[in-house]
Amino acid sequence: MSDEEPPDSPLDEDNYGKPRTFDPDFKGPVANRYCTDVLCCLIFILFIIGYILLGLAAWVHGDPRRLAFPTDSEGHFCGQKGTPNENKTLLFYFNILKCSNPSVIINLQCPTTQICVSQCPEQFLTYTEMQIKNRKNKTHWEYYKQFCKVQFDKPEKSLNQIVLTEDCPTAIYPSRPFLQRCFPDFYNRNGTLTIENRTTFDDGNGKKRSIIELRTAANGINKLIEAKSLGMKVFEDYSTSWFWILIALIIAMVLSWTFLMMLRFIAGLLFWIFMLGVLAVIGYGIWYCYSEYSTLQKKPSSDLTIYDIGIQSDFSVYFQLKQTWFAFMITLSIIEALVILMLIFLRNRILIAIALLKEGSRAIGYIPSTLFYPILTFIFLSICISYWAVTAVFLATSGTPVYKVITPGGKCVHDNKTCDPEVFNTSEIPKFCPGSMCSFAFYGGKSLYHQYIPTFQIYNLFVFLWLINFVIALGQCALAGAFAAYYWAMQKPDDIPPLPLFTSFGRAIRYHTGSLAFGSLIIALVQVFRVVLEYLDRQLKDGNTSLTRFLQYCLKCCFWCLEKLVKFLNRNAYIMIAIYGKNFCRSARDAFNILMRNALKVAVMDRVTDFVLLLGKLLVAGSIGVLAFLFFTQKIPMIIEGPTTLNYYWVPLLTVIIGSYLVAHGFFSVYAMCVDTLFICFCEDMERNDGSTEKPYFVAPNVHRILNKMKLVPQEQKK
Repeated sequence: MSDEEPPDSPLDEDNYGKPRTFDPDFKGPVANRYCTDVLCCLIFILFIIGYILLGLAAWVHGDPRRLAFPTDSEGHFCGQKGTPNENKTLLFYFNILKCSNPSVIINLQCPTTQICVSQCPEQFLTYTEMQIKNRKNKTHWEYYKQFCKVQFDKPEKSLNQIVLTEDCPTAIYPSRPFLQRCFPDFYNRNGTLTIENRTTFDDGNGKKRSIIELRTAANGINKLIEAKSLGMKVFEDYSTSWFWILIALIIAMVLSWTFLMMLRFIAGLLFWIFMLGVLAVIGYGIWYCYSEYSTLQKKPSSDLTIYDIGIQSDFSVYFQLKQTWFAFMITLSIIEALVILMLIFLRNRILIAIALLKEGSRAIGYIPSTLFYPILTFIFLSICISYWAVTAVFLATSGTPVYKVITPGGKCVHDNKTCDPEVFNTSEIPKFCPGSMCSFAFYGGKSLYHQYIPTFQIYNLFVFLWLINFVIALGQCALAGAFAAYYWAMQKPDDIPPLPLFTSFGRAIRYHTGSLAFGSLIIALVQVFRVVLEYLDRQLKDGNTSLTRFLQYCLKCCFWCLEKLVKFLNRNAYIMIAIYGKNFCRSARDAFNILMRNALKVAVMDRVTDFVLLLGKLLVAGSIGVLAFLFFTQKIPMIIEGPTTLNYYWVPLLTVIIGSYLVAHGFFSVYAMCVDTLFICFCEDMERNDGSTEKPYFVAPNVHRILNKMKLVPQEQKK
């Protein structure tokens, strides 16, 4: 691994307290670089090659049609071209009443024979009734046999024989297709559940059954049908309003860009308005608590203390005590005082943070191409997500049909064991387990490939997370390099190098793929641990004790905090990589050291940036949301007329609001990276230079004026 430092590396820092030395000729991001973290780069490339080979293997062995088409009891697809079931696109259950058995949940398979049919039954008819009617008219058997097994053509067989061999259903009833399956055609008439005006039916075994039993067996089907109806209406709304949604998102894009350009003028105003609002809200809370406290002074019962009444399940009891309101008033007063003191004593740092926010807006104005970089990131992320999803589907559908024994009660010793449907009826299992059947369960196999499919799925997830974090890291490093080139230009914009974003992106790919892969690997490992914890939590939820649940919550919290911390450190490490071209560990150490030396500035900068960006996102999403509401609800027909055939106006409205927020987030993520980069450069500038003619500051004039007022730079420095 070659981690040799560039010969003109500007920073030479010692961890043992020795003074820092700087390269006097440093004029911006280092141009003469070497490849960093080569070993990690090679490992990353090998993992990607393995990922591609895994995708090819999954493509060879997998068959997504197994998810697209329903499968009968023998593992054959319904509706697959080139097979006997090509024209039989629907799956029919012989006795759907058995689908209410608890074994359905355990085995994910209904313990009844399932065959492919071309249409669903349209009438009530039992096997016995068919035999009687068939004596006069043979067409009854022709109709009924389409719901029997293909090889069966003996309508004279007795009902008992049919029940034993399950060659035909004992009864059929009106059904309709849904999700390529035949389900009872329920109707709600005056609050009563019916099928063709019937509330009862003959199950073919001489028993009268209630329609409610069918509903129980097909539990949730009506909700799915309603969901399908809702889905169709939502689809209609999207097809009607997609043009206006697109227009709204374009307006959100323009509004976000305008907001970022205006931040150089309104950043300070937004922050101080926000802070005054916070002080006003807290002040109102203090006044309200005092008012309640004064009112309760007149009630003798309010003199009781919280200790006197103890723990109460009804929290309203505590609000009848003046001690409660007094405690609230004191707490809010302390918070109010702390906020005021913070604004007073940190005012200079707040002014610097606001100045850097304005400078970030100016930087984006000089390098507008950075605002379009999120589109490239979105394309890369879409490719990664699509490849992961397709590979996961092909892996899940790899193998040959596996059959398992399913019994109505689920209590047989052979239940859930693998079986062979061709010899099942002649084996001993039906004798030991009456009513059992050998039914298709899933796709698998005994080869080495099929045995390691769960491992391949884990590998698929891990590399997916690694690639996702690498794409994000690449974007952060490329943007950081472009904005660093802006900061270290003495005369802005004349000294800004041409195509700074393209140059920075090329440097990141050519020299620092290994370093970016190293940082993204750390985050991916933490995320994998979080996924494992979530999986274990779901698997062990029923058997968890209070102690194990507590430990799981602690671990989840710790890994969540660890992920946030690593992302924060990595983000700043990528900035140092973009500027100085060092390896990941050295850059992370330098970033951590400079952040620790400016910890208070970091805290103030982050909070100010968060406030302004949050207001910006809410402003964009809220403004577009209000306009969309007025438009889609026909509140402004005199200005512009919206679509009048919407089923639910909230469908395009929510899409516009969420989409506008995401558009604003994409734009503001570039701005946040710009501010973070400028801040790191600013801290380096303050440590590297002294404002003299020999070592002038690179900071922008507006920030320089603030420093002059704070008397942190020599007054004689040229502006």
